Amino acid sequence: MAAARTRLIAALDTDDETHAASLARMVGPHVDALKLGLQFTYASGLPAAERVCAGQGLFLDLKLHDIPNTVACAVRAIAGAMRQPPLMLTLHGAGGVAMLEQARLARDEAFTAAGRPLLLAVTVLTSLDAEALQQTGVAGGPRQQVLRLARLALGAGIEGLVCSPHEIAPLRDMFGEAPVLVVPGVRPEASEAGDQKRVMTPRDASLAGADWIVVGRPITGAPDPAAAAAAIAGMLV
Repeated sequence: MAAARTRLIAALDTDDETHAASLARMVGPHVDALKLGLQFTYASGLPAAERVCAGQGLFLDLKLHDIPNTVACAVRAIAGAMRQPPLMLTLHGAGGVAMLEQARLARDEAFTAAGRPLLLAVTVLTSLDAEALQQTGVAGGPRQQVLRLARLALGAGIEGLVCSPHEIAPLRDMFGEAPVLVVPGVRPEASEAGDQKRVMTPRDASLAGADWIVVGRPITGAPDPAAAAAAIAGMLV
């Protein structure tokens, strides 16, 4: 499923279905998928996520992380709650091999072969730097932890990884072109980084080898979200 070019995902970070649907209509023609995460899903539910993204790929960013049986049951519940499966679904790589394997098996059982979402293992959140990781007991910095979790996830049969732009090149060097790399922490020049710590411009992330980039506030917070999405899409190779 690796992209021939880098594709753009717009993150619709809102808890309001009407607002999300309005943003989806504006940016939809200029992006390849739409991301809805915890904020929207807790407030509005999975059927609303399906409605907002009708006719467009849904990146369901729930970052599942629990004991193996609970995560497997959550994957089955998602399948039962949605008539149109999401394009992608996230899990935390730090959940461990058993959790990742059980999630994959549940995905394969609950979704038809033609409609199985791509499972993505989140490695290290883009809001974390070396100091923040060390505070949680993880030594060695983000790159080392990303590679460690990537090896674990890929060994468990997970097809894709979520990483910051700074880890694209090391991941490609170690694992080649096979893993699908979905990359948040992407900001156009002159955009505020916000709570992102490890960032890169859209073009640089594309040149580094990202299959997909995720951009939120620089699109949805722009005076003209459609124009902002179109401009970022035009930076990708």
